[in-house]
Amino acid sequence: MTHKPLLYLVTVLSALPAGGAYAHSHGHQFTEAEQKASEGVFPDADVRDRPLSNWDGIWQSVWPLLQHGDLDPVFRQKAQKDGSKTFEQIKAYYTTGYRTDVDKISIENNVIEFDSGRKVASCEYRYDGYKILTYVSGKKGVRYLFSCHDPKSEAPRFVQFSDHMIGPRQSMHFHIFTGNTSQSALLKEMDSWPTYYPEQLYTHQVVEEMLHH
Repeated sequence: MTHKPLLYLVTVLSALPAGGAYAHSHGHQFTEAEQKASEGVFPDADVRDRPLSNWDGIWQSVWPLLQHGDLDPVFRQKAQKDGSKTFEQIKAYYTTGYRTDVDKISIENNVIEFDSGRKVASCEYRYDGYKILTYVSGKKGVRYLFSCHDPKSEAPRFVQFSDHMIGPRQSMHFHIFTGNTSQSALLKEMDSWPTYYPEQLYTHQVVEEMLHH
């Protein structure tokens, strides 16, 4: 893995809405260690296995929100804070990251269902462990790996979740990486990270979560 994509992922993990913001505003308080972990600072020994049930629920993609312009206030705020990138540059970056044709993901009983509106694909997934990624900045992240072993399924063979948490806890939003080659190949994906929030959240609630990160 080259330094350039490592830097890209550091940007992704630091720029996207962290689990901590969502947790605090919805009554799920993080411990100090969990908050630091959500910011990419944690000892490897603290990382724990997580069951797929940590992501149970029905999740909506933020891609349609970006397309409709609903996330423009978020990108304007990021441009103001960043100072070195324009609103247009930041929106272009997130346009690449958020783009997906899967509008909804449902997870229950170890089955992940991918709904694009035109077709639905599902599979029962097995846990493949986790991978700790260390970036050139010194910050770290954890991806939790799952695989589909049903040859008849049209769902992605390999799935990885990143939600800024490092141990068993119900996810509050996540970035997902999917592919059909291998887990190791998927770990190199740095540019595409479709992002999902609970389906029950209204658009303005998702925007508020991002604005108050």
